[in-house]
Amino acid sequence: MPKIKNRTKKIAIGVSVFLALILVIFGYINVGFSSYLDDFVFASILVLVVPTAILTYIDYRWRKAIDEHLPDLFRSIVQAQEVGITLPQALEEAAKRDYGPLTDELQKMTIQMSWGSSFEEALLAFENRVDTVLSHRTIPMIIEASHSGGRVEQVFDPLTKFIETTIILEKERKTQTRPYIAIIYVALFVFLFTIVILFKTFFTDIEGVALFSISTSSPLILQRIFLHLTVVQGFFSGLVAGKMGEGSTNSGLKHSVIMMIIGYVTLRLFL
Repeated sequence: MPKIKNRTKKIAIGVSVFLALILVIFGYINVGFSSYLDDFVFASILVLVVPTAILTYIDYRWRKAIDEHLPDLFRSIVQAQEVGITLPQALEEAAKRDYGPLTDELQKMTIQMSWGSSFEEALLAFENRVDTVLSHRTIPMIIEASHSGGRVEQVFDPLTKFIETTIILEKERKTQTRPYIAIIYVALFVFLFTIVILFKTFFTDIEGVALFSISTSSPLILQRIFLHLTVVQGFFSGLVAGKMGEGSTNSGLKHSVIMMIIGYVTLRLFL
């Protein structure tokens, strides 16, 4: 998984906003404020959300791969320290091995040090580039250990165990929250089923007379209202699912896209 730069995210958001506006304007010119405008608006929402969801997912996988390879890196550094290799030299040797996306970051560190940057400056630059929770917790400890001198490998060994424990606990948390994410999807299906049943029974016409009518509303208006409510519920339910499952609302955008598409297509087909 490649690293997604902030510049790439900003460009993607800008292009998405521009295309979404074009879709809405084009829809308004062709169909006005009719119910068909909802199709253009929904398409513009997808154009806004889908690129961000994809980039967020790729960035999440990249950061996850970085964290998962940190224990292997620290173990190799401990082994190098035990045979008398200095810490910067240990990092240079580690940069020659395969640690997934972490290898590229290690190579950048070695290049920085070859250009004259200190070991501490290279570590801080690495921390800022990676920007994960585990990197923010471990890098300051490594810097302090390098300042204090002595047997630095004694610091890396507990750090390795700490990272492994953190990763295991994170996996357990995701496993435990999966049933709650499933409940969110079930709630959406129940909501859609209820709407379809209502329109098939209470909002149908028998010989031109509606069984259920509101003086200020028509079945078509009610249909559009429920359609909008479904899109709103799908979007925010997805954000809640992402917060519960991965600890970030941005990670829930993929759930939002899935739920909005399911809800919109279902109501368009059955209402």
